[in-house]
Amino acid sequence: MAITASQVKELREMTGAGMMDCKKALTNTDGDMDAAVEWLRENGLAKAAKKSGRIAAEGIVAVDVSGDGKSASIVEVNSETDFVAKNEVFQEYVAQVAAQARETNATDIDAFLAESWKADDAGSVEDKLKAMIAKIGENMNIRRFEKVETSGLVVSYIHAGGKIGVLVEADTDSDSDGVKECLKNVAMQIAALNPKYVSSDDVDEDYKEHEKQVLLAQAKNDPKNEGKPDNIIEKMILGRLNKELKEVCLLEQAYVKAENKENVKQYVESVAKAEGCKLNVTKFVRYETGEGLEKKEEDFAAEVAAQL
Repeated sequence: MAITASQVKELREMTGAGMMDCKKALTNTDGDMDAAVEWLRENGLAKAAKKSGRIAAEGIVAVDVSGDGKSASIVEVNSETDFVAKNEVFQEYVAQVAAQARETNATDIDAFLAESWKADDAGSVEDKLKAMIAKIGENMNIRRFEKVETSGLVVSYIHAGGKIGVLVEADTDSDSDGVKECLKNVAMQIAALNPKYVSSDDVDEDYKEHEKQVLLAQAKNDPKNEGKPDNIIEKMILGRLNKELKEVCLLEQAYVKAENKENVKQYVESVAKAEGCKLNVTKFVRYETGEGLEKKEEDFAAEVAAQL
């Protein structure tokens, strides 16, 4: 049967596939629209599988926060190039992944990929991912997600269009603009200074002891400390350890926007007092796109020449 331009247009709008692919799909399925969608999916998945070996270390971080600020999610979805990461279709898809993550009961990526995709009838989360790989033409990967639920408040911050994403959870009895602004400022601090712990109370004692022994060995091997009593060296070590902890513990960090020398804990306490409420930062999640991933270095000119 003859395939009309309107059929091709309809199939393209439904799937996002190229016009020639849509025409081929309709031709191979005698104009059956549903069968043509399946044909494209099947062939698209085959194309996606070929792309799965490519390194995907670009991409974006996205968040999804409920209207009442009681639940939130953060996800990192990778692509091969920064160009695709800036693509509106890709960004809309990642926003849908974040929305799915906020509703999920999955506790790991495998379980998350296996559950049904809620935004449309694409099948599973993994099926939708493969369909997007076929549509966009690059390897993509849902690398990680985290879900936060609280009786207090969750606030988010996205930096540089999704290069860094942060969630901050607080134990509070207020959702005033002042409290939200405070937590947003704390999230910006986390994005900038990348702390590892909320406070020194959260640091493992084994870690503290290990660092103490390292600093002790350094001190004893330093000729300047020769002849100093052990109690003096002990005080020096504790001073250095506390200084190190201030750099990696959020609440002990100097608050970067402060006009005085207050730390983050003092800043939060001052806002709690001004707002007349309880306010304690209890948790944060910070994702940076591509952290820990190997990035593929390529000679772009050589790649274009090879394609030609």
